[in-house]
Formats: sequence, C-alpha cells, structure tokens
Amino acid sequence: MSDLFLQYNPVIQALIATLFTWGVTAAGAALVFVAGAVKPKIMDSMLGFAAGVMIAASFWSLLAPGIEMAEQLGHTPWLTAVIGFMGGGIFMRITDRFLPHLHLGLAIEQSEGVKTSWQRSTLLVLAITLHNIPEGLAVGVAFGAVAAGLPSATIGSAIALAIGIGIQNFPEGTAVSMPLRREGMPKWKCFLYGQASGIVEPIAGVIGAAFVMKMQNILPYALCFAAGAMIFVVVEELIPESQRNEKNIDLVTMATMVGFSVMMILDVALG
Repeated sequence: MSDLFLQYNPVIQALIATLFTWGVTAAGAALVFVAGAVKPKIMDSMLGFAAGVMIAASFWSLLAPGIEMAEQLGHTPWLTAVIGFMGGGIFMRITDRFLPHLHLGLAIEQSEGVKTSWQRSTLLVLAITLHNIPEGLAVGVAFGAVAAGLPSATIGSAIALAIGIGIQNFPEGTAVSMPLRREGMPKWKCFLYGQASGIVEPIAGVIGAAFVMKMQNILPYALCFAAGAMIFVVVEELIPESQRNEKNIDLVTMATMVGFSVMMILDVALG
C-alpha cells in the first residue's frame, strides 16, 4: 500500500486518504438504512472508542514525530511542541466559540457558538464537522511531512493515521444520522446529513498537505498544532458525550482504552 501511495504527489496522497476517511463517515451514516435505533450503551462505547483512537493518534502520529522533527531541524523541541500544541487548542476554542453547533443529546436551547435560527439537524452536523476539521488537517499534515524526507515522518505512519481516523469516523457518521432518524427525519435525509459532516476532511487534508510542503520549516509546529486540536475535541466533546450516562462509564472507559490500543498498534506496526 505504501508503494502505491509513494507514486503520487503528497497533496494527492492526502486527498485520497481523506476521501477514505470521509467514505467511512458515510458508511457510519448509512447504518440508518439497515439498523434500528442504536442502543445508548453501544453509541456511547463507539464514541469512547473514537476518543481513544484520537488520543493515541495525537501522540503516536503527531506530537512525538513533531518533537523528533523539531530536534532534527535544530529547533527547541519542548518549545516547538508547546507552541504548536497550545496553538491547536486555542484555534479550536475560537472555532468552538463562534461556530454555531449542538452537542449530541442536548436540547436546541443548549446550542453553542453564535446564536442562530438554524434547525437542530444543521447544528448537529456542524458539531461533528467541528470534530473533523483537525482530523482532516492531521492527515494532510502527516502526508505533507513525508515530502520533507525527515526520518521522523514516514508514509507508513501517515497511512496508519488515515486508517485510524477512518475507523473512528464510523461512529461519528452514525452519531449524526441515528438521532435525526429518531426525530422522524426520512432515512435518505439522515444519511445525507451524516455523511455531510465528513466533507470538510478532504478540504482540510489538502490544505494541510499543501501548506506544510510550501513551508517545511513549520512542519513540527503543524504536527503539534494538529495534535492539540484533536485533544481539544476529545476532552471538550467526545469524552463528555460518551460518558453522559453514568451507568455506562466503566464500559465507555474500556472502549476508550481499546481505541487507544488499536491506534497504537496501527502506528507502531505501520510506522
């Protein structure tokens, strides 16, 4: 697989990888056609699993290579990591502050961001879209980093990241389509809304790859930035959403650890 990817420009590689992650989002949304209501315990576990994948990807695929790359480029590794990591978190906080969105399981009156008259379905899609911005960016930056030719950035690691992000996108697509179905929306429309939340990933992926290829000196910052943005999403949204039901906390915690382990195995085995 890695040999196949190497024949393409890194921007094309990032586009292919993020089209894959978008496709898995659509597959998750497509459950609305073949399944009844997903039990809250299962949905919470899926979100917990996604959180685990994102935590592992943030370190193994982004933060650790970013620190190593900073050292190879003669930067101060810890300073580069802090600036990039906190920059990603601050960027997501600003986006979260102003983009109208609604978290799963909440009433429309509890929507966040700039107040609008948009429908609940639109606000739910925007909440998942907010998750996908750093995910697409992370994949794009990972493939763009390979072009720098530094030992810390490998095509295997970038592919592992794309696979991990794709796996955790499945429950995110389901998390949009199923609640909308429960509210009486037609199945086809639920699917369209669910897959739409992943459209931003190819866009962010291509931008991320192109940006770091033009300015390779900021690669370590970009990798750490993507890690910070993903950790923000996990701590601010995925973990609270997955553990909202106190009866499922232990199960969700184990699902999170399984997700972390799966992503760690992918990165270590392929990277």
